[in-house]
Amino acid sequence: MANSTTVPPASRLHHHAYVVHDQEATRHFYEDVLGFPLTATWCEVEDVRGRKRTYCHTFFSLTDGSALAFFQFADPEDTEELALDSSRSLNHVALATDPAGQAAIARRLDDAGIAHRTVDHGYCTSLYVTDPDGLTVEFTVDAPDAAELDERQRATAHDELRRWLAGDHRPNNDARGS
Repeated sequence: MANSTTVPPASRLHHHAYVVHDQEATRHFYEDVLGFPLTATWCEVEDVRGRKRTYCHTFFSLTDGSALAFFQFADPEDTEELALDSSRSLNHVALATDPAGQAAIARRLDDAGIAHRTVDHGYCTSLYVTDPDGLTVEFTVDAPDAAELDERQRATAHDELRRWLAGDHRPNNDARGS
């Protein structure tokens, strides 16, 4: 079992990669609509999962130096093989922001006519939007008492997981309003 004082083996997210069908639609959404700058485009030919594949890999920077990254393959069959399996997937990338940043993103999405939703989870409030290829992007604002909630969760995380795995599926999120 991991010790709660153990230093994680990685310092930060480097990038989150996702396969897309149209790099220009992706660029427009992330750069023009959301405001993340395109900072690198790598065009490659390499062995990917047992086949030589040609692709374009773009990176859109976040403030901490990490990035959202996207692959577009030259061969549409490669895209279909390597893309997310289901648009109904719960897979998503969550990015931290502050209330002003979340409000600015909501305004940008509204101005672009792009649907989004906001959910108060109690421990954070999240704005969700789906990109042109079906990836859900979450912009999260921590609750004002996030430090206390984090401390409590760290102290109970293993016990709560054991409880859940043993079949006790009662909710434990008392931070969420009713």
